[in-house]
Amino acid sequence: MKLTTKGRYAVTAMMDLAIQADNAPVALEEISGRQDISQSYLEQLFAQLRRAGLVEGIRGPHGGYQLARDAKKISIAQIISAVDENIDLTCGNGSTCNGDTDPCLTHGLWSSLSNQIFDFLHSVKLGELIQSPEVLRVTQKKEIGHVADIPVHLQ
Repeated sequence: MKLTTKGRYAVTAMMDLAIQADNAPVALEEISGRQDISQSYLEQLFAQLRRAGLVEGIRGPHGGYQLARDAKKISIAQIISAVDENIDLTCGNGSTCNGDTDPCLTHGLWSSLSNQIFDFLHSVKLGELIQSPEVLRVTQKKEIGHVADIPVHLQ
């Protein structure tokens, strides 16, 4: 499995938004500048995140986006799923494996690994992630900076 930039950017943008949660709504232009993600790309991602009920848009001159619920209740898996990312390592890519109807020899292995990854990402909450020592160090050092560029080790 390789998580595409779509999933990584969605998680990064949600982390940025969660870090700013105590402040007024955050404009996508601000996230774009801090995270070096195209504003038009963020608009597409946030439309999907809004439809999934993870963020809400606030209109007006001081508008922007804010989390739709507490960051401690939003899992990383929910963010990735909201932008239609697939966390599936099972066969494909031209393989003759057809999953349940005609599986290959290793289908069960890759299916189990996919489930493990999803369970892990579902267990990691956005509120927990932004409080990890690595993220706190980066936010203090770079005033949010590129939080997606650091390794995060959760306990």
